[in-house]
Amino acid sequence: MFDLDLIKKTYGNFGPRIEMAREVLKKPLTLAEKILYAHLYEPEKVENFKRGADYVDFAPDRVAMQDATAQMALLQFMNAGKAQTAVPSTVHCDHLIQASVGGRTDLKFALENNKEVFDFLESVSNKYGIGFWKPGAGIIHQVVLENYAFPGGMMIGTDSHTVNAGGLGMIAIGVGGADAVDVMAGMAWELKFPKLIGVKLTGKLSGWTSAKDIILKVAGLLTVKGGTGCIVEYFGEGAISLSATGKGTICNMGAEIGATTSTFGYDESMERYLRATERGDVADLANGIKEHLTADAEVYASPEKYFDQLIEINLDELEPHLNGPFTPDRATPISKMAEEAKANGWPTKIEVGLIGSCTNSSYEDISRAASLAQQAVDKSLKTKSKFTITPGSEQVRYTIERDGFISIFDKIGASVFANACGPCIGQWNRDGADKGEKNTIVHSFNRNFSKRADGNPNTYAFVGSPELVTALAIAGDLTFNPLTDTLKNENGEQVKLAPPTGEELPANGFAVEDAGYQAPAADGSSVTIAVADDSKRLQLLYAFPAWDRKNITGAKLLIKAEGKCTTDHISMAGPWLRFRGHLDNISNNMLIGAVNAFGGATNKVKNQLSGEFDEVPKVARAYKAAGVPAVVVGDHNYGEGSSREHAAMEPRHLGVRAVIVKSFARIHETNLKKQGMLALTFANEADYDTIQEDDVFNFVDLIDFAPGKPLTIEIVHGDGSKDSIIVNHTYNAQQIEWFKAGSALNLIAQENKTN
Repeated sequence: MFDLDLIKKTYGNFGPRIEMAREVLKKPLTLAEKILYAHLYEPEKVENFKRGADYVDFAPDRVAMQDATAQMALLQFMNAGKAQTAVPSTVHCDHLIQASVGGRTDLKFALENNKEVFDFLESVSNKYGIGFWKPGAGIIHQVVLENYAFPGGMMIGTDSHTVNAGGLGMIAIGVGGADAVDVMAGMAWELKFPKLIGVKLTGKLSGWTSAKDIILKVAGLLTVKGGTGCIVEYFGEGAISLSATGKGTICNMGAEIGATTSTFGYDESMERYLRATERGDVADLANGIKEHLTADAEVYASPEKYFDQLIEINLDELEPHLNGPFTPDRATPISKMAEEAKANGWPTKIEVGLIGSCTNSSYEDISRAASLAQQAVDKSLKTKSKFTITPGSEQVRYTIERDGFISIFDKIGASVFANACGPCIGQWNRDGADKGEKNTIVHSFNRNFSKRADGNPNTYAFVGSPELVTALAIAGDLTFNPLTDTLKNENGEQVKLAPPTGEELPANGFAVEDAGYQAPAADGSSVTIAVADDSKRLQLLYAFPAWDRKNITGAKLLIKAEGKCTTDHISMAGPWLRFRGHLDNISNNMLIGAVNAFGGATNKVKNQLSGEFDEVPKVARAYKAAGVPAVVVGDHNYGEGSSREHAAMEPRHLGVRAVIVKSFARIHETNLKKQGMLALTFANEADYDTIQEDDVFNFVDLIDFAPGKPLTIEIVHGDGSKDSIIVNHTYNAQQIEWFKAGSALNLIAQENKTN
């Protein structure tokens, strides 16, 4: 068991800190407020923080990092001047394993192909007291839920789906690596105090509906940006009826609505899960303060008084959903899919069905999907689509193999991939994807942006529950509705699939031979971290230059991005993951997926120095070599999706000084600030339309940069005409110091030298 002393300390402080907050706020508290106020960096400084406005310093209990983002986070931490991390921290090797043939073969290939990176992560973990989860141990979020998450805790992780831990009643938040460095260095972690969205769940799930359908419905209601700056708190009889892993699924996909995080109050399902994962002592401790691990009774009795927004969903009436294609908030009830597919020209033949991932790889998920696979065998149905399973952890994989589920999947021709992210993040060596053919896949993952799973922009990906994905893969048809439709079996008979069945937790308990954990060295002072000078995978970081305290002038437009521009568009994953520890090499993917508003092409922009068109990174490098600063312009919710800070570090490395957009996704805005860049929004959104291809940007009053004070930019167009625009920002005094120093890490290093 991990962190028992930490949990005892956290729970010992919980009651007194909540009472202090209640006295200051003079009102009943939501669960989110209780956890936030219990984790103030300076607990004695309790104020009635204004939601959505006040920046507040917090002290998270722990940090988790996955191998793709850990490389850059740890490269930064190495420059922070600390001998060990100040809070418990872990590294999980789950992103660099490509799904291709099958679990064992793919893992063996990954170990050989990524040895340099894995050795680096292992050595850094050893040196700085960081727990190391070896390749094959599982996906970070599933491993965290099984081992580290605890009710009422606060953690941050360098992955947007860190929010998965809300299934055990945590406030768990995805961040960039620079934020993780702050916490690992013992400093405060800053967050704008979130607004609160309450989701009241009434009724109870039954038949074909699952916890996944709840968040698919919520995504349809709130859209990909509707939760930005908010914590979503679920409650009601419907919430209590869900399993802990079902709650985790809902919280996991909260990242797809832009939510800061999501959470549930402590209840018996969480206790059952804690005991099933051999953390009975944590359950006992939680039971001792359970009144503090949920909202005050008055909040749930009159939620409209305490939440900024309230949604109510009746689970008795909820229908299975499929969301997509190309965005996780396009929600379609399965009964409407046939007409939607026809109206929109979506390919209805399903090529592949994929289940698992950090979102839906629990024992309950797999058991329900296996019940449908068994029906297919019993009813002589031949699976029409390829079918894959990605277990979330070695503990889950070992247990489902012991209980016979993998052998059931074998009977319908399924492939079991390694315990890793795989196709969910683009680590899928899919045969024929390079042909770019129009096709449809269905999966139980969380995101379905263009090119994400297989690199093919013509793959129409739809998100559903594992059981619905399994049924659709058996049918091979996007228009199949398992609630009403029948299928012709190999005997020519029409048969109907019965609703799935499964177990919340394994009757014989979880089992595993080697979970994959490696404890750090007791004394890491003698551990050497080797990074070869000629390495193509790893590169030691240099400090970004500090601001010269002058107005930025003569900045060229690099690209005006049009429409959706996620972190996948700014810094693609897939094959680029191999360069996550080498800033210069990975910068060659910067903004290559963004759509240029001038011409509608990707990775083709005008070089104002030569007048020629070239790839975005090449033009950026040309400007940098000439000493010319660059500006990126974007649309709404710029930087949505994964937390990857490479999407901020690459522009910084290649000379981009400012990103001006209609609106930002939360994590990306913070990442830009941390790297010493200007993250700005149009005061008048219509000014986006005034930006032209040959524009030059002159900052008029940057020398007076101050909190709450908009900035003025003179835009000089190619014909010599000029426009003056106003841009807003959300920088506070501390964040302006990051900008002045050149980055937040520069400031940390300066302070450590002083101390």
